[in-house]
Amino acid sequence: MATTELTNENFSDTIKDNDFVIIDFWAEWCGPCKRFGPIFEKTSEEYDDVVFGKLDTDANQEIAGGLGIMSIPTVMAFNRGNLVFNQAGLLSSSQLKSVIDQLREMPAEDADQAEGDATK
Repeated sequence: MATTELTNENFSDTIKDNDFVIIDFWAEWCGPCKRFGPIFEKTSEEYDDVVFGKLDTDANQEIAGGLGIMSIPTVMAFNRGNLVFNQAGLLSSSQLKSVIDQLREMPAEDADQAEGDATK
């Protein structure tokens, strides 16, 4: 599955309307983001049941600020609308795949008790 561009307009609906969402918070000027981008894109092609979103923090400062994004790239994963993973820094392909595998294997009740609903 290709990545989806996330914006202020579609962010909440994307998280609410999909079971598994993983987001790359990035900016055009960010060197590590440019290195992580191809890893994220390639990995997105391997998982049909996960929505891969990219959110430009410069163009969507309201969301980035609301989620406390302090450095980029930051990867967040949502399971049934709940934030279950949040890490700043460049991830390797194997690290990203591990996060996705854990996301998909997490029981619904664990997701409900995770960090919280980011769509509120």
